[in-house]
Amino acid sequence: MKASNNITEKLKNISDSSGVYLMKDKKGIIIYIGKALNLKKRLYSYFNNSTKQEIKTKLLINKTSDFEVIITKTEQEALILESNLIKRHQPKYNVILKDDKRYPCLKLNIKDKWPRLAIARKIEKDGAIYFGPFASGSAVKRTLKFIDKNFKLRKCRSKKIEIRKRACLNFQMNICFAPCQNRISVVEYHNIIKETILFLKGKTPELIKKITSDMQKAAQLKKYEKAVKLRDKKFAIEKTLEKQLISNTDLIDRDVIGIAGNHQLYIINILYIRAGRLVGTKHFEFNNTIYQKQEILSSFIRQYYEKEPFIPKQILIPANIKDKKSNEQLLFKFKQKKVKILCYKKGDKAGLIKTAVTNAENILQQKLASNKNITNNLIKLKEILKINNIPNRIECFDNSNTSGTNPVSAMVVFINGKQEKKAYRKYKIKTKENNDCAYMAEVLKRRFLPQKNKKTLPDLLILDGGKGQLNTAISVLEQLGIKNKFQVIGIAKKDEAKGEIEDKIYKHLKANPVNFGANKQTLSFLQQIRDEAHRFTVSFHRNLRKRKTITSQLDNIYGIGKKRKALLLKHYKSVKKIKNADTQDIQKVLKINQEAASRIKTALSDRVIK
Repeated sequence: MKASNNITEKLKNISDSSGVYLMKDKKGIIIYIGKALNLKKRLYSYFNNSTKQEIKTKLLINKTSDFEVIITKTEQEALILESNLIKRHQPKYNVILKDDKRYPCLKLNIKDKWPRLAIARKIEKDGAIYFGPFASGSAVKRTLKFIDKNFKLRKCRSKKIEIRKRACLNFQMNICFAPCQNRISVVEYHNIIKETILFLKGKTPELIKKITSDMQKAAQLKKYEKAVKLRDKKFAIEKTLEKQLISNTDLIDRDVIGIAGNHQLYIINILYIRAGRLVGTKHFEFNNTIYQKQEILSSFIRQYYEKEPFIPKQILIPANIKDKKSNEQLLFKFKQKKVKILCYKKGDKAGLIKTAVTNAENILQQKLASNKNITNNLIKLKEILKINNIPNRIECFDNSNTSGTNPVSAMVVFINGKQEKKAYRKYKIKTKENNDCAYMAEVLKRRFLPQKNKKTLPDLLILDGGKGQLNTAISVLEQLGIKNKFQVIGIAKKDEAKGEIEDKIYKHLKANPVNFGANKQTLSFLQQIRDEAHRFTVSFHRNLRKRKTITSQLDNIYGIGKKRKALLLKHYKSVKKIKNADTQDIQKVLKINQEAASRIKTALSDRVIK
């Protein structure tokens, strides 16, 4: 591409200092942000008509109509500025770490007199210790279950423990030491907290050594019951240790990063190694980027570890990166300790890197196979349903109510065959008519009103229901003048009493369901979308009912009006938690005096909480 006159003139006056450059399209939207040690050299390399440029780079240059530069004193400043600007502007062609799925962690607030472990998805700077991330909710629950059984920390959520006449069920199940009945001293409890921290940090050999020592001391003092319990705990921990993969014997905490893919899709896989053992793994994906592997690694390290509460001493990577020193300085800023970024080609550590790369390649193949299946399903849908275009945007509506009360509806959206959760919508039904067709008519009008449908219309609209809902939808769309803008279908569940073996797909003016023949996978794809709509709607309906129940339980309590009710629910989430909260906590949340807080606490204590 030949640079425009505007760009050519600008290039003549570019400084050779370090800094950040922002590339813009015709509308002035920033489409790419980069950093350079020498701005002049870097920008000339983009606009010099080189035939060696890759297709993706040429695409970027073809879309660039203007650029802007910001000069910095050092390359380190450019690195930080680039990262901040990418987060702010989210340019189309940059590597952006999108981890919508918040991986669960375990939170231990060591500031409390009686600390407890809790599952957390948001890491805050609150003085607590966070362990993880865990690969899934089930993984963190398994760990918590093991700790409950062997370390027996308290489970109650209240910050202040009040002495109870009778211990809770957790004590009777032998998974809590019942500090609420003074069955354990603060010193003993905090000794167990130290053991828990050792276990969660992966320092199990050190923990086993400590428990063995405590067990021997208990035996010498003839506290045989205590010694037996410590022995059982030791055996349980040793059993979990056997399941962990030994990666190396130097016991250093490190993250090992592997990468695989091409410009269309890159996968990064991290192996978490703590105290020489592999304790977890996690992966990220990046679509349609113009970066090379080394640049992706560099950008990923900056973005990922800025958010991570724990940064290990070493980060192993499969390829050397140009700005290694700058990244290490940035990691030092995050951690306040020296962090090394290392690349090994031989030895045990090279083997670890190879394992991370193999995992990345495996995930990549799974993703590519899944994408291929999705593409095939979309193509088949176009053919079977006789749609003009491939249905890249699919919307599905579902209704939910309890015997006609609290009716709600919701919409889920799939873009290119994948969930687009940001586009999901919830609707509280306003119509007084008590039937599904009336509910469907209302939400479709609200969704497709002319002022709301200017930006996006679906290629395919799915309604959870049979011919009744379908006919209602066609009538509404006809009134709005968009009946022929996209395809509409209804999906009805199979009637096993009539011997039906699969769900039915209905089209307008067609008496019989659509015949999918051998394309059962495509029908299953539609069912998955319907099931997601159903899950989302039922979840919304359940939460509304729960909230209504909670609200009614807070009614008629002297001192709790509409605003205070909202404050309590926002803070505690349930009446049970409000009831278990101490008076001082309620006083702080509502910003009221102690007498008023005590009155509310007493009123709640007298109520039977459902």
